Amino acid sequence: MNELFIYSGIYLVSVFVASVSQVLLKKSAQRPHKNSLAEYLDPWVIVAYGLFFGASFITVMALKVVPVSMGTVLESSGYLYVTVLGAVFLKEKIGKRKLCGLGIILAGILIYAL
Repeated sequence: MNELFIYSGIYLVSVFVASVSQVLLKKSAQRPHKNSLAEYLDPWVIVAYGLFFGASFITVMALKVVPVSMGTVLESSGYLYVTVLGAVFLKEKIGKRKLCGLGIILAGILIYAL
């Protein structure tokens, strides 16, 4: 299998993991905490930052093979992930403006792929 294809998939997985991390951080921010220190020591926050660190590490490893110009396009898929994850886990509404924006992002990704 093509090495670029494999590392592009790894890059997309790292973007997905970073998106999950962002949703966990927002979920934690919505919960009440006793004080500022408790906000940072929340298990969800610790896991989210761990996931984000891991995703960043994986992204750097993938960028050894994936060209940076392609990486920025793959990175934009994070907007799609965050929107879907936010709708599913945070019960956020996806309005017409968000759908239009996601359509433009998806069109950009497809145009680059072609």
